[in-house]
Amino acid sequence: MVAACCSAVGAGGVCYVSPEGNDAWSGGLAAANADGTDGPVATVARALEMIRAWGSEEGSKEIKLLAGRYLLEAPLVLGPEDSGVVIGAAGADRPVLSGGVQLTGWEPMEGGLWSAPAAGVREGTWDFRALIVNGRYCSRARLPETGAFEHESVFDVAWMSTTGGGWQRKPTELELTTLEFREGDLPADLEVRNAEVTVYHMWDESMVGLKGIDWGERRMTFSSPLGHPSGAFGVRKYVVWNVREGMTRPGQWYLDRAQGRVVYWPLAGENPRAMDVIAPRLESVIRLIGRHGEPVRDVRLEGLTIEATTTPLKAGGFGAGAFAGAVEAAQARDCQFVGLEVRNVAGQGIQVHGGGVRIVGCRVHQVGACGIRAAGCEVTDNLIHHVGLTYPSAIGLVGGGANGRYLHNEIHHTPYSAINCGGENHRIEGNLIYQAMLELHDGGGIYCFAGKNTVLRGNFIRDIPDTGGYGSSAYYLDERSEGCLVEGNLSVNVARPSHNHMAHGNTIRGNVFVTEGDLQLTFQKSDGYRVEANLMIAGGDLRISNIDGIAAMSGNVFCLSDSGRVVGLKMSDYQEDSAEDWSDGYIRSARADVLIEGGRVRPVPGSALADMGFPGLDVSNAGPRGDWGWE
Repeated sequence: MVAACCSAVGAGGVCYVSPEGNDAWSGGLAAANADGTDGPVATVARALEMIRAWGSEEGSKEIKLLAGRYLLEAPLVLGPEDSGVVIGAAGADRPVLSGGVQLTGWEPMEGGLWSAPAAGVREGTWDFRALIVNGRYCSRARLPETGAFEHESVFDVAWMSTTGGGWQRKPTELELTTLEFREGDLPADLEVRNAEVTVYHMWDESMVGLKGIDWGERRMTFSSPLGHPSGAFGVRKYVVWNVREGMTRPGQWYLDRAQGRVVYWPLAGENPRAMDVIAPRLESVIRLIGRHGEPVRDVRLEGLTIEATTTPLKAGGFGAGAFAGAVEAAQARDCQFVGLEVRNVAGQGIQVHGGGVRIVGCRVHQVGACGIRAAGCEVTDNLIHHVGLTYPSAIGLVGGGANGRYLHNEIHHTPYSAINCGGENHRIEGNLIYQAMLELHDGGGIYCFAGKNTVLRGNFIRDIPDTGGYGSSAYYLDERSEGCLVEGNLSVNVARPSHNHMAHGNTIRGNVFVTEGDLQLTFQKSDGYRVEANLMIAGGDLRISNIDGIAAMSGNVFCLSDSGRVVGLKMSDYQEDSAEDWSDGYIRSARADVLIEGGRVRPVPGSALADMGFPGLDVSNAGPRGDWGWE
């Protein structure tokens, strides 16, 4: 029977899969035949098995999925032997590959709550941090209801910068596994086995399990180490998750490990016995995994929806980088992810190690960690939003490596940076970014750490709030960034559009920076900068920190209010030594001389700015090109 199936598939090079299929069928038909003896197979794993059995002869190797949801028992793993395979939708409707299981058997509890059994949770063989109800990534029970508690742990050790080796003194195991809380924060009957704790740092956070509580000392002990000690950087915030006391509104849930049940508070109008509830089991849904010297080649994933993954209970580190991707690739070459939707996943959306993948026209959203992590790849025309739902240090798009192309993506609603990219010879161009840096500090719309010869051009960043701490920026070149060009970008409603720290020999040219209040450019511990032909528009003062970091400054135009000043600050390390009034001696125009509409900036005809020959700036094409069908 297997030989006959393989022959049927091999003849056309296509294997069809349907939720109504049968793994004993050939897969050569898109629908069952009249007598019900042949048709599509039922699982993607079976289709891949049959394609492999067909062999590596010339010809197409396609797996076409009909619409519906496919609950995978294990990740779909493609290796070098699967090179050339195409997995995509069989029609216009998008098939769903899920790493979860459907929860049933809901029963009512007191207080309007409902619960369902989750086999393996009580025994510790299944654990998860995401729940999907009727397609919605649900909020977990939390204490406090909003905001965060303030703890009393102190870690007064100097941070020497990442380049400087981190902490001046290595934290002890006790400092990394405990937190001192205030009296009254925690309920006396808190279920330790259920509780998870997020301890906030400056640019990241640690989510860990609770091992025990010493109520006399008001000290909690964690089940695994934090990424930084409690109280580091002067940040003293924490939140407790997944406890019954944190169920304060409909739509929330928690995992009761002691009882082995999922507890949920239905929204108005939801019928618990008719709800579609998915709990994730897998950390990845699809994995392309090559071997050293033998990569996976020419695999194409197209038109699929990927959903429902979980993460282990441990600190995720910077950018929540410790977690897997729902779609994961390593040792891949010339592969393509086209028009995918990745949603409702607890870890990364798409993650690629070592380049070799083109990611285009995808939508990644409602994600616990980062949207896309893809070093050395071409990542273009994607829509990435509402990431970091579980791990607020998550980033919309993470690049790195060498020769990456991060072009024309739209990224919004990120708790930390929208784009982070280190490495060398990258192009970050034409991206539309807004509503980033909503929770954490010391990041930006586009943040580059140790970036070499990277070009940031034609991007449009707007509406980045300053949440305090080390601040937030539009375009941020951090430690060891050298030879970079920030050119022809627009920043609107970002108080610190250009932040530069321990960076050297970079150029900021032909940009337009606009804000309603004071505008600040910073060059802390930096040198050799060229700042040329930029238009800076502010409702207050323009402050330039560490003017000694600028080697050349020419052709810039300042459009300030009548009372606005240009202030140049001399600094020693991070301390201000003196301030100089630079209001005279630089080209200055009135704010009324410029028109700003969407991504277009142009001088008012006949204005002083127009007489100066300001050419204007047009980044209205920032964001995805073409219609990928995303709302």
